[in-house]
Amino acid sequence: MSVLDDTFSRPGSVVSLLRTTIGLYLRQCGGWMPAKSLTDLMEVLDVPVELTRTALTRLKQKGVLIAEVKAGTKGFALTDAADMLYSRGDRRINFPRNMQPDDSWCLISFSVPEAQRERRHQLRRQLSWIGCGTVAPGLWVCPDFLREEVNVILKDLDLQRQAVLFTTRTPEVAGDLREIVSEWWDLDYLAGLHKDFCTEYGAVETESVPADSDTFATYVKCIDRWRVIPYVDPGLPATCLPNDWPGGRCIELFLAIRRSHERPSLAFVQTILQEDSGVATEVGMAVT
Repeated sequence: MSVLDDTFSRPGSVVSLLRTTIGLYLRQCGGWMPAKSLTDLMEVLDVPVELTRTALTRLKQKGVLIAEVKAGTKGFALTDAADMLYSRGDRRINFPRNMQPDDSWCLISFSVPEAQRERRHQLRRQLSWIGCGTVAPGLWVCPDFLREEVNVILKDLDLQRQAVLFTTRTPEVAGDLREIVSEWWDLDYLAGLHKDFCTEYGAVETESVPADSDTFATYVKCIDRWRVIPYVDPGLPATCLPNDWPGGRCIELFLAIRRSHERPSLAFVQTILQEDSGVATEVGMAVT
């Protein structure tokens, strides 16, 4: 599970910024990138070359990257496992979903023996990471549209036989549903993530921006900060959230920044690749 484990890198850290840069551009730029281009791009993010090289070594050890030499140039490509992980993350990060009041819920009931406590710890950790809430130690809950991700985690940990998934409609609780939901999820923490993002990026230009280093740095750091939010926040329906929930404003801001910065940032990366290789680099994936 090393590839997935490293997903939890703290936003803003060297490894996190490198992972974000790789996720945004390596696949779009032919699936391979020269080592020099990666260090050059990380320098734009104020990361010294030596720290980037250390982070690249870590990502190789974690099974995220493989070293490849092309035309005598040292570079890196994604492993198959990392490519799948990034592809799953694309939907989560770029297209955050929200439950409607009549949408179904998924209940995850599991019992993992003490002899497998490390896998039990990993299960709880990863369920929390994808936005599941805790009803009881062995009973977790999430929107039903996250069921596939839950199944992936159970399969990866080889815990399918220790878990049962149920589909249910609106939970019946004694008392106010919003108060109960606040016990299943740390809504104060989630609201804080949304508010902090809006504070940090609320003044970012979202109209026409140039294809330069400032646009690139702003966009990568924005994505690196944002990527945590659509994972840990499951997108609960409004009926389960406080009236002043900041999630909607945060999502609108992120989408506006992505629309304005995505293409100019990619154009800047292509410029760096051209300067490093001396030849034009074709985009291998359409930008949406």
